[in-house]
Amino acid sequence: MANTHDDVVLMHNTMRIHGGRLEAYRSAVARAVDVVREHGPQLMVEVFIDEGRLLGHSFQVHTGSESIRRHMAMSDPYIKGAMEHCEVVDFRVYGSVDADIAALLPEGAAVLPRSTGFTRFPADAAGAAERV
Repeated sequence: MANTHDDVVLMHNTMRIHGGRLEAYRSAVARAVDVVREHGPQLMVEVFIDEGRLLGHSFQVHTGSESIRRHMAMSDPYIKGAMEHCEVVDFRVYGSVDADIAALLPEGAAVLPRSTGFTRFPADAAGAAERV
């Protein structure tokens, strides 16, 4: 069950949902996640919504810059659909990314290099990542 990725990248995007757009945001994000679940290279995508504060939190785990490149290329239309209902208030990348990826991040995004750790996923998730 153990699987260590030295190039693991965790992305955390915090979005402020526009007033009156919560349900539209929720639907657009669900469509985007469905597409990524089927076609994306990520090991993990999770979205959490703080309805009271109208904040959305998206977490993704990638195995390096190539995974992020493939994600950006295939999911751009779906991300744009979700962004019609919110704005990015904080974007953090935990792990190292190539310069071309860093240049595409939202203004003010923080990139924090990995110090140490491990990644453990069930065997089917690790196998899916190796197939992508």
